Amino acid sequence: MLKHMQSRALVAGAVLAAALLGLPIQAGAMEDKLVIVTSYPPDTTDTVKKAFEAKHPGVQIEMLKKQTVAGIKYLQETAGNNASDMFWASSPDAFEVLKGSSLLQKYETKVKGIPEKVGAFPINDPDGYYKGFAASGYGIMWNTRYMKAKNLPVPATWADLAKPIYHGHVGISAASRSGTTHLTVETVLQGKGWDEGWALWKAIAGNFKTVTERSFGVPDGVNSGQFGLGIVIDFFGFSSKASGFPVEFLYPPVTTLVPANIAIVKNAPHPKAAAAFIEFLLSPDGQEVLLDPKIMRLPVNPATYAKAPKGFPNPFKDSSIGAAVKFDLDLSKDRYNVVNSLFDVMITYRLEDLQAATRAIQSAEQALSGKGNAQAEKLIKEAKALVAKMPIDEAKATDKDFNAIFKTKRKKASTKVEGRQAEIEQQWDSEVKANYAKARELAEKAASML
Repeated sequence: MLKHMQSRALVAGAVLAAALLGLPIQAGAMEDKLVIVTSYPPDTTDTVKKAFEAKHPGVQIEMLKKQTVAGIKYLQETAGNNASDMFWASSPDAFEVLKGSSLLQKYETKVKGIPEKVGAFPINDPDGYYKGFAASGYGIMWNTRYMKAKNLPVPATWADLAKPIYHGHVGISAASRSGTTHLTVETVLQGKGWDEGWALWKAIAGNFKTVTERSFGVPDGVNSGQFGLGIVIDFFGFSSKASGFPVEFLYPPVTTLVPANIAIVKNAPHPKAAAAFIEFLLSPDGQEVLLDPKIMRLPVNPATYAKAPKGFPNPFKDSSIGAAVKFDLDLSKDRYNVVNSLFDVMITYRLEDLQAATRAIQSAEQALSGKGNAQAEKLIKEAKALVAKMPIDEAKATDKDFNAIFKTKRKKASTKVEGRQAEIEQQWDSEVKANYAKARELAEKAASML
């Protein structure tokens, strides 16, 4: 009896001591390790890791860095012997893919003060499988010194990036290698429609300087002046500026605002540590970490904006951010693989052909300016239509069985693709290559008339 009373007294004393020291109290011992699969750059992961481990000194976090699509594939391939605890990325449709594969664990958060929506989008998965910890918008960042040196105007819309003056000055990452680029591409497709949206993307892509291998290769390129403008997720622009780089960022009117997410993987080996990580991210301390100059993400707790730097966007007060597009997550999920494959076939691995056709069209239009030549005008119109032409329509792109064909992610042009996917992509490639070549030929012919 005495031993029992002494034991209870020790437990009570430990709880009281923890409360007095402000330490987290867990129901049962928390594990000493946490494995997180994430696409985020070191500036984000290292900063959050340090803050979390300071709160939970007994837990060591291992960040397993993988691009979003590669992270999905990794969790799918290792599901039978899972060693990962969490998936942490910006793309909500990536979480939908994992949820659809039954690879996520439901979790009910305890933190209060988080609204149901940011903009028009639910912050948390209605089914409880993943949680939003920050809001994300997509837009354009630019290097102010580069723009001044090249005498380039500041763009205001996506369509501005298709203007001849930006030829060779724009960078982006591939949609198949970056979940944030995929969302940006999908946002424009939803905002403009399938055919018009892809026509715009190809018109912009004709001005690309490069398609980077990683999403953070774009802000790095803009920061260093390798190219002047980059198509990025908002926090890349904000964090670069806060870190002292001569850059600015804007949201074009046709953009969306969606949550960046965190989820516990099914059969996670360290579930208590995973739960603690979510609670920390959503806590006042965790939300404030998002305002660190190395991160600069939009918190999902409206109260945190009181501590934000001057001029920092607040989506809970500025309803114009992302208002033009009500993002359809189901539509994005249903054609996820097809959109990525189309982007690679038409843009990533045919960039030189697209650049050449675009340059020829731009030169012909410049030569036509101020002149009346109906035949040349007709040829230019035909050339632009050939560049814009799509291998498939929107109905085909959203067909479930058709999407299931596209299983291989092409990390580079030489990546071996087999079966039906290889046949379809080869067919697309042949058609796209021929269209770009013919478009260039027609544009050069039009220019020769002027």
